[in-house]
Amino acid sequence: MTYPSIARVELPILQELVATGGFEDVRFIYGRLTAYFPQVQEANLLYNEGGKGWRRLVQRAGRALDQNGEIERARGHWQITSAGRKRVVAEGSTFTLERATTALESFTHTDVQSMIADVGRVLGYHAQLEYEYYDVVWRKSRTSPRLSHVFEVQRKGNIDAALAKLKQAYEAQRSKPYLIVSNEADTNRARKAMTLGQRGAFHEIDNVTTILSFEQLRKLHRHLTSVEDLLIQLFD
Repeated sequence: MTYPSIARVELPILQELVATGGFEDVRFIYGRLTAYFPQVQEANLLYNEGGKGWRRLVQRAGRALDQNGEIERARGHWQITSAGRKRVVAEGSTFTLERATTALESFTHTDVQSMIADVGRVLGYHAQLEYEYYDVVWRKSRTSPRLSHVFEVQRKGNIDAALAKLKQAYEAQRSKPYLIVSNEADTNRARKAMTLGQRGAFHEIDNVTTILSFEQLRKLHRHLTSVEDLLIQLFD
């Protein structure tokens, strides 16, 4: 298994900088870039020789972007320029779609659960995975008896079973129900089950249930975790 070319790494770097507000510590970019290249993840190239090969490749791509005036590098931090943003707009749409589809297909059920738990932690909730028969739950605090948020992850399986759990959680404690789905077809099936007037099996939770895609969750997770330290400083 070989590394991708330097040219193929350039646009993902720019896209990651845009996603994090235009400025990022390069240490965090190394790991996030692997989501664009499944072969790197599958072959664990990020960890070969302590990750030196992968970091060298990213650094070379960063140097090329700097020479082109598309980023500015300083003291381990990279910042996108207006020229870099223009390139993302011009070239990024097709690549983003291909990358997102591939990356999402590689997510496991546990990956999604972990992202939900991370988001809850950043927002100040106590999160638990596999609590009773729910995929993920949030509480206001570790000792709070009430489940404030309940999440069901639908990667494969029965949508009705997931909705049944969410309905039970809502009826028991008025917990906020969330359904996390991998594709648009599951979103449509869930909406149909909840919105067939009074005939829908789960119409009672139609107005209170939030449906998020894996991609929406991934974006939320990336943005929140990237500023977690700053949030702690501001609100601790």
